[in-house]
Amino acid sequence: MVEPDDRIDLRGILCLDTVTRTLMKLEGMDSGSILEILIDCGEPIENVPPQIEEEGHEILSTTKQNDHWKLVIRSE
Repeated sequence: MVEPDDRIDLRGILCLDTVTRTLMKLEGMDSGSILEILIDCGEPIENVPPQIEEEGHEILSTTKQNDHWKLVIRSE
């Protein structure tokens, strides 16, 4: 398991804001840094991963945890 450099909890945040906040956080991190995010089921898990990959970041893991998802992402 890779230890993240930073974590953000985006549960309860609207989908568009979840994507925006994740990408802004990743842009502020050094290349190769690891970010762990928590997001809701539904639209966030459907939309966030494709947007992250489209921007060139790598999703290292996606794990379902009770009523939300945990994503571990390596910044570009």
